[in-house]
Amino acid sequence: QVQLVESGGGLVQPGDSLILSCAVSGFTLNDHPIGWFRQAPGKAREAVSCLNSRGRITYYADSVKGRFTIFPDSAKNAVNLHMSNLKPEDTAVYYCTADPAMSRHYCIGSDYWGQGTQVTVSS
Repeated sequence: QVQLVESGGGLVQPGDSLILSCAVSGFTLNDHPIGWFRQAPGKAREAVSCLNSRGRITYYADSVKGRFTIFPDSAKNAVNLHMSNLKPEDTAVYYCTADPAMSRHYCIGSDYWGQGTQVTVSS
């Protein structure tokens, strides 16, 4: 059974950095893609960044390119999202998804989701 547990969210100020982590069980990170999505109040869930370690492929939404970095923690079977230069528009609940359909140009979530972690960027 696939389980995903996100952590690391919180309240930060504009310009700050934050690292989110998604611990994965029932799923081998090195063999399948994994991704981060977010959903702001009143908006649809959107892809933020996805990673296919085997194919060394990453996807980033245009709005986060150059500010966010996705990277695996193979020892912990986890995937992290380093977010820098955070903006108020990054405020959302961030979700982890296992085995999304992805390429360098798109990422589509699967049926496997974590419970989410809240990120609030406000001065």
